Amino acid sequence: MGACESVSEKSIHEFTVKDAKGRDVSLTTYKGKVLLVVNVASKCGFTNTNYTQLTELYSRYKDKGLEILAFPCNQFLKQEPGSSQDAEQFACTRFKAEYPIFGKVRVNGPDTVPVYKFLKAHKPGFLGSRIKWNFTKFLVDKDGHVLRRYAPITSPLSIENDIKMALGMA
Repeated sequence: MGACESVSEKSIHEFTVKDAKGRDVSLTTYKGKVLLVVNVASKCGFTNTNYTQLTELYSRYKDKGLEILAFPCNQFLKQEPGSSQDAEQFACTRFKAEYPIFGKVRVNGPDTVPVYKFLKAHKPGFLGSRIKWNFTKFLVDKDGHVLRRYAPITSPLSIENDIKMALGMA
């Protein structure tokens, strides 16, 4: 079951990721923001609920310091089969997502992207560090430290109080 990998980074802000068009994006851009990092998929049973509620949370808290970082992933029953740009278009068109949809990533195995190695090392799951399915969520504080990890079955609206606390609103 995926052992925790050792990572030297102390903050998510130390990473650079690819956007849906393949351009580098430094996560230092998000310093001072609370982040909800989610591996997303367009053809999953959790897609409608998660995207709908992520869009709702974002519209409610974006002006208060919340940023949602969505990373399309095709590792779970190939439920994100298209390109990164297809995933971005799907989220933005069908669910009116205004938060960033990044390039497709691998969240498990030897080709796991560094930002997910970091997230998993800082908040392993119940049965180890492996991401179990689409829509696993990580809440990251304004300083880039991982606060919580949520299972795919945890709906975004059910963690609203944790988000409010991280934003300093509780």
